Amino acid sequence: MLRSEKVDKVADIKQLFEDSGAFFITDYQGLNVADMTDLRSQLRKGNVRYLISKNTLFSLAAKDAGKQGFESHFVGPTAIAFTSEDASVAAKILHESFKTRKLPRIKAFVVDAQVHGPEQMQALADLPSREVLLSGVVAAVEAPFTELIGTIDGFFRELVGSIDALADKKQAEG
Repeated sequence: MLRSEKVDKVADIKQLFEDSGAFFITDYQGLNVADMTDLRSQLRKGNVRYLISKNTLFSLAAKDAGKQGFESHFVGPTAIAFTSEDASVAAKILHESFKTRKLPRIKAFVVDAQVHGPEQMQALADLPSREVLLSGVVAAVEAPFTELIGTIDGFFRELVGSIDALADKKQAEG
């Protein structure tokens, strides 16, 4: 690879580090081509970019992006899954692949600038997706209002019914 190509590659990786809210440093050694293709396809569907590069390029790009605390994991075959969306989606896909194939192995992952070890991967993978969590919040906020509206509606329905009954009684008498 020419020096200019390396500079461009570092700039591209730096941009991924800057744009990603979460990334997963993995050891992909042992994945065959079919498994790697399947894994990348699943990650792509989850809007996750899975990149294989030289450790020195990853290290330079992370340093340029101001990301620190995980450089020690750039040893051996390394690939990084970058996501700017829901970190739990990437975690679920990588964890499922690991459960099935025992690959790729998670070296470390970073979510919101916090470095986590592979032992915490299960907890992140078990989290519901962002959409599910948001719908739960909306339902929790909406429930009291729905009950209040139902109570008010019931009160007015009873009131209107009573007024109608009184009007019918007055008409029948008069």
